[in-house]
Amino acid sequence: MMRASPSDLPIVLDGASLRAGATTMLDRLSVTITPGAPTLVVGPNGSGKTSLLRLCMGLAAPSAGIVTWGGRTDSGQTRRAILFQKPVMLRRSAAANVAYGLAQAGCPRHLRTTRAEELLDRVGLLDLAARPARRLSGGEQQRVALARALARQPEILLLDEPTASLDPAATRHVEEIILMAAQSGTKVVMASHDLGQVRRLAGDVVFLVRGRLCEQTSVKDFFDRPSTQETAAFIRGDLVL
Repeated sequence: MMRASPSDLPIVLDGASLRAGATTMLDRLSVTITPGAPTLVVGPNGSGKTSLLRLCMGLAAPSAGIVTWGGRTDSGQTRRAILFQKPVMLRRSAAANVAYGLAQAGCPRHLRTTRAEELLDRVGLLDLAARPARRLSGGEQQRVALARALARQPEILLLDEPTASLDPAATRHVEEIILMAAQSGTKVVMASHDLGQVRRLAGDVVFLVRGRLCEQTSVKDFFDRPSTQETAAFIRGDLVL
């Protein structure tokens, strides 16, 4: 019997800093990300949201402090997937883009076509399977990218403002896919600047200011009982520096 891969949850950042030259992107951050409903990472521009996702994915190593996945510091990335705001589309069809993700995940060649169709159906794009991915709309490309990420069957799905440049209808489609992934057991960690989206999707919220953790709490407490002046100001729409 094959032994199940160990879980990458919780993700624990313990005093983690991230620097590039003289610039500090994250400053002694201590955050724990546990299984359950989506965790939304919010904060002003330049607060470190993308840097936090990169640490959680393992794309960057902390300059100080440690990051652990399920108690391990050397976890591979096979149980995690990340999607950035502007996904890269291969010069192939939508189906071939998803099949590429399946190949990277080790899916046998003879199963890839069927699985790619299943994933495109899951994101509502089966009728566009043969269309060149680069000719799709921005919202459609983001849904193809989500299907490609889900092809890895990730335990953790990291999303960097995936709807920032989409219209309301495309945003709704993407949010529905994210909620379906979360309901199927995938842990979603998502950066967002849209407080309405935070209300719709989040189970808990990580609020960053200037690379530091200002607050981590349930979504209800974040909006109803903010514990810091910065949080209250951000919710009001005031400038937070």
